[in-house]
Amino acid sequence: MSIEHSSLTAPPLRSAWLVLLVVVVADVMDVVDSTIATLAGPSIRADLGGADSTVQWVLTAYTAAFAIGLVTSGRLGDLFGRRRLFLLGMTGFTLASLACGLAPGVGFLIAARVLQGLFGSVMIPQGFAMVAFVFPPQELRKALIPFGPVMGLATVAGPIAAGWLLHLDLFGAQWRSIFLVNVPIGLAALPLGLRYLPHRTGEDRTTRLDLRGVALLTLASALLIIPLVQGRELGWPPWTHLSIAGAVATLALFVSSERRSPHPVIAPTLFTRRGFVVGLAVVACFYASSSGFQLALTLLLQLGLHWTPLHTSLTLIPWALGSAVAVVLAGAVLTRKLGRTTLHLGLGLTVLGLLALWWTISAPPTTSTTLAPALLVTGFGTGLVFVPLFDFVLGDATTDEIGTGSGMLNAVQQFSAAIGVAALGTVFFTSADHATTTYATELVIALAATLCLLTFALVWLLPKHAQRAEA
Repeated sequence: MSIEHSSLTAPPLRSAWLVLLVVVVADVMDVVDSTIATLAGPSIRADLGGADSTVQWVLTAYTAAFAIGLVTSGRLGDLFGRRRLFLLGMTGFTLASLACGLAPGVGFLIAARVLQGLFGSVMIPQGFAMVAFVFPPQELRKALIPFGPVMGLATVAGPIAAGWLLHLDLFGAQWRSIFLVNVPIGLAALPLGLRYLPHRTGEDRTTRLDLRGVALLTLASALLIIPLVQGRELGWPPWTHLSIAGAVATLALFVSSERRSPHPVIAPTLFTRRGFVVGLAVVACFYASSSGFQLALTLLLQLGLHWTPLHTSLTLIPWALGSAVAVVLAGAVLTRKLGRTTLHLGLGLTVLGLLALWWTISAPPTTSTTLAPALLVTGFGTGLVFVPLFDFVLGDATTDEIGTGSGMLNAVQQFSAAIGVAALGTVFFTSADHATTTYATELVIALAATLCLLTFALVWLLPKHAQRAEA
């Protein structure tokens, strides 16, 4: 749905920048929370107990819930008002963060992480829509220029911030501080949101929800993730295989339901576009690879080499630095000059970096210094992919399809990250049981590199031109 500035009065430009500030804060909270628990997983398990799957659930509970909630949250904003839902989402996210920080046990923490993800999914799409409304078209592109770099930096900053917070052990909170830090941030942002967010932003009250489609998609997600995380510890009983088969069947029912629905979750015309269909696979492979590699590396450093969380976070700085530089270069120069080749360059460097990391780990001694070159190259490669990926996947989409297409890609990104943690995390723990954490990490890195090579090949099938920034 396009937002008509002519029918409603946008706020003054000064207020628009404050709206952008509130939305950026919300987005940074979400992005950091989707990654910050990666490094804190071993500390959480050591304190609360639980099996190996505890580390996986703390990550997947958030990202899977966020992905599922994204499917309908945009339309909920049309029905109930974007300002109202954004404030509800931020309030719920802040309270859920408090619940995570006060969790007395593993089950409570996982449930709170699910609530965090759901409230985050309610908050984020409303923010984008309000930013698009409050800025005049000629100012919107300028306003969004820093958005990609900030989000890219937030993505890689999560694990590093976790290491520092665990080291500082604020008020003796240990791992709990990584969640409690959201509380003062949320409390500071809420008054700004109440003061400056516009009350009306051109919502389409005639929109409808495809509840059957959402229910089928949620069921398919649960049937897939639960056996992937729990199957290894339970010895892969028959129900785990039946559950995975049921996920495939339920997903097929979802596709069939979408074709017949008068209000489909996803614009059916998108699936007639090769670039978008291939793009779903590209996004899935890339983000599953990235999340699985990060989890395996942090587990190796803490569980295998017995490094402290701070030592681990400092070791990740070259990766974060490489990503930060590449995000800026891709957004400012490379994408415009190289086009789709930017994705190939980024994926190629990512594969080289992963192979170098595999070689470094297999030839001990492993130190922060020996890991730095490989992590720098890997980070630089992934950073080149972050910014332009969605633009090329949506290269052939029409203006009417961009909204639902972007939402679907964001949902696939989050869900794929959850699958990467569930599947590659299971590979890690299974291999570690039968060999060593070093071998398990090498295997996960090899699988991550293979997924990136597959992504490299699929990029040839994406549109050669990117979606226009103004769209």
